[in-house]
Amino acid sequence: MQDYYYMLVVKPSSHLELFGDFLVDVVPVGFEELDDGFIIRSEEDLETISWGIEQFAQALQSSLGQVVDLELTLTKEKNDDWIAQYQNAVTPIEIPPFYIHPTWESSKDGMLNIAIDPALAFGTGHHPTTASCLRAIASYVRQGDTVMDVGCGSGILAMAARKLGATVDACDTDPLSVENAIINAQQNCLEYRRLWEGPVQESNEIYDVIVANIVADVLVFIASDLSKRLKDEGVLILSGIMDKYEDKVLKAYKKYELTQRIVENEWVTLVVTKKG
Repeated sequence: MQDYYYMLVVKPSSHLELFGDFLVDVVPVGFEELDDGFIIRSEEDLETISWGIEQFAQALQSSLGQVVDLELTLTKEKNDDWIAQYQNAVTPIEIPPFYIHPTWESSKDGMLNIAIDPALAFGTGHHPTTASCLRAIASYVRQGDTVMDVGCGSGILAMAARKLGATVDACDTDPLSVENAIINAQQNCLEYRRLWEGPVQESNEIYDVIVANIVADVLVFIASDLSKRLKDEGVLILSGIMDKYEDKVLKAYKKYELTQRIVENEWVTLVVTKKG
């Protein structure tokens, strides 16, 4: 172990999900997700990554035609035991009937326990979109349902559906997410019917419930694909939507009945039902 490590705190003013996707692609180590940004820690110097994030922010501004402020703080820290400090900062979260906790914390009696550690694939239950999806899954998924998790990330939503007794398929276009979802399922002694690297279009199944916690533009793009895979009277749980893009998503799913709208901060989760 080196005497020192580097810590880079990244705080964009907006488009947090886009910065997260960028970091997944370029950061060779795990990073911590905050409510308003990210923390990257490494024993290697992070100046090059810091520069890359600045370039991404500038490109994003040019593409969107709007100001995206970025606060970057790079420090050199004494390498006492930052892993232990990080573990102490990651707390369990209770979203009935689910109890999501890191593997170093004990499970909770009377709850559906999901043990999951922070990793490159997002999804520990703390982000508003993940928490909202878990609440929706608790309300709409029943034992024996067939469920599809599109863009599964860590697999936390797929595991929640499995804990409720559903038959679950899951997919993600990111190989790191698929790898992480496999590991998390194994450590929770859960199995999926199918888990693959690729888009939802690779499935020929028809589902009772489809969960897609992605971003608004992707939800719009795959609207027809999700419709083909959903049963009549089936339920779509759509999340990862910033409130300013809600109308765009609702327009893409205007043939569905809006069943529930879950709002937390600037994030919106939409539950819509396919009309028979």
